[in-house]
Amino acid sequence: MMAFVAIIVGLPLFFEVGLVMMVPIIFVMARRAKQPILRIAIPALAGMTTLHALLPPHPGPLIAVSALHADLGLTLGLGLIVALPAVILAGPLYGIWLSKRLHIEEPEEMGKLFTAHEDGASTPGFAISLVTILLPVVMMLGRTIAKLALTKDTLLYDTLDFVGEPLVALALTVLFAIVMLGWSRGMARERVGAILRKSLPPIAALLLTIGAGGGLKQMLVNAGISATIGKIAVGTHLPLILLAWLIAVALRQATGSATVATTTTAGIVAPVVSGLSATHNSLMALAIGAGSVFFCHVNDAGFWMVREYFGLTLKRTVAVWSVLQTIVSVVGLVLTLVLWSVLT
Repeated sequence: MMAFVAIIVGLPLFFEVGLVMMVPIIFVMARRAKQPILRIAIPALAGMTTLHALLPPHPGPLIAVSALHADLGLTLGLGLIVALPAVILAGPLYGIWLSKRLHIEEPEEMGKLFTAHEDGASTPGFAISLVTILLPVVMMLGRTIAKLALTKDTLLYDTLDFVGEPLVALALTVLFAIVMLGWSRGMARERVGAILRKSLPPIAALLLTIGAGGGLKQMLVNAGISATIGKIAVGTHLPLILLAWLIAVALRQATGSATVATTTTAGIVAPVVSGLSATHNSLMALAIGAGSVFFCHVNDAGFWMVREYFGLTLKRTVAVWSVLQTIVSVVGLVLTLVLWSVLT
């Protein structure tokens, strides 16, 4: 249940923002269900990190899709096939196993901070909130369905193709949220403007991260890394999908950023996989995303956020966060390899 909630909450959000929103829910649910915190927290963390690694419209997967010229809707569909088993194994199953062996108390300060208080302010209903979260995904999937089932150069095809473009879908969703979650509920324009302005700093940080990853990628490409990778693939007979996963793993360990690892790896392997089918390009994007979350450690911002929120020691944070992400990464690799073989 908590994994599903995390998927819904985290679908349109950066991981760090989703984690901040999920932590109060985790504490409240653990209290009400009288369950160990880890049994509630680990499924939620697994759901969010799997989304961040594998599913558009998160920045890393979206960039990989663009760099590899993969089909967005196909990548989203295959990503769901890969993501669900990864979430189940790294979330509820690992959470049940670890909570029996590692007991943690609710941190006193965090417990007080996240105690729910009624302030009388109205909140949006569940239905409209869910529609807003899923709207960009529906529009992107509509574009893929149009390409598969409709005739080109018709009004319906052109409309679905336009609104399903990722930037257009996300922009339209922002406008929809402004109207349905803001103005229609009587929220003042100044208040809506203030909320939108607060969203700009995280976006600026993300753009800088993506730019850094793109710059690193181009430097490596200009140095001839793509040709070298091609020779390694031929000489060692490593499957391309495994090679891409290993490159993403290495870059993530070095940089501490899943987005940088995904951006750089996708740019490096793009020339090598230019002749592959759309299905194989989508699987390559998923393998790169899976590699980008392998054993995240002390150079990862999420590592320290999990440590502070749940009052963990470094050793316990490794058991909770690093191992959880490794499970997601390895399951993602195995399933993409299986799909690669089945769909060849």
